[in-house]
Amino acid sequence: MSKRVAILISGSGSNMVALAQSMQGDHPARVCLVLSNDPQAGGLAKAQAMGIPTAVVDHRPFKGDRAAFEAELLKPLEAAQPDFVALAGFMRVLTADFVRRFEGRMLNIHPSLLPKYKGLNTHARAIEAGDREAGCTVHEVTAALDDGPILGQARVPILADDTPDALAARILPLEHQLYPLVLRRVAEGARGFIALP
Repeated sequence: MSKRVAILISGSGSNMVALAQSMQGDHPARVCLVLSNDPQAGGLAKAQAMGIPTAVVDHRPFKGDRAAFEAELLKPLEAAQPDFVALAGFMRVLTADFVRRFEGRMLNIHPSLLPKYKGLNTHARAIEAGDREAGCTVHEVTAALDDGPILGQARVPILADDTPDALAARILPLEHQLYPLVLRRVAEGARGFIALP
């Protein structure tokens, strides 16, 4: 029996596509839902084209009432009965109560080498700090922002003439490699650290 994975997105869904494409053949999991907080998220059409069920809970009508938004978000999520939840560019901060429902079963990919640069503008912050390398991290989601056990990281050197956009463009393909590898291991019941390259 395959494990069920719900993927939460807010944008183009490139990591969602990488995850979904990886879940074929002998993979122990399959995508059961792609859920977005933005009706215009480009990833929704991509998921539909792949035959994956989708749902939308627009956060804007809730006007910052996170508890009310999350109550609605839970409806399609719980109906899909996921074994795991993968955040893939989901740009809403989730409350501790929401996260606790999926404790140990929710993953996120973050565009920095955590614990450095939690939050936004990670590539610019790494360049401004004079760091020699940057990358991405897959971690278990806990109530604290961009915290939780680190399950995998991929690294790239920061070049002398790097811009945040150029650095992001070099890291994104590594995100597409790392996240599927970590998700597969978690679905298999393993929790070891994966490093790329």
